[in-house]
Amino acid sequence: MIVREYEEDEVTVHKVPLILAGGVAAISLALTAAVTLGFADPAAVPSEVRAADGTTTVSTRSIQFYDEADGTVRVEDAATGEAIDRFPPATGGFVRSSVRSLVHERRIRGIGAATPFELIEWSDGALSLRDSTTGEAIELASFGSDNRAVFAAMLK
Repeated sequence: MIVREYEEDEVTVHKVPLILAGGVAAISLALTAAVTLGFADPAAVPSEVRAADGTTTVSTRSIQFYDEADGTVRVEDAATGEAIDRFPPATGGFVRSSVRSLVHERRIRGIGAATPFELIEWSDGALSLRDSTTGEAIELASFGSDNRAVFAAMLK
């Protein structure tokens, strides 16, 4: 067995990882400072971007979501009461989580379920699920084409 004795001050650290870690820290500080000092916008607000680009509404549908006793989520057209879609238990996870986040905002504010949600398709191809009572909206294209397609089918 080979044993090498080290002296106390002989501990070495490779320079490359230290330089990379320092670079990451420097970039993070620079980006934070840019946002703090107003050189960069902290976030894009979809409604403001649409207004600046002249994006218009292509189609809108008012929809209601209902939880059934067996765990199925039923989606209805708010104007006609027509059933649009049904998501049995263990399916429609994205629909369930999207609607629950909007309903949670309503509950915090003490707003009931009487007002339907608006499903909006924009001229730039974007799709939004908006709650007019709270002003909250979910940009559905941000979650991938498959999840967007589930809501896009509800517009038909």
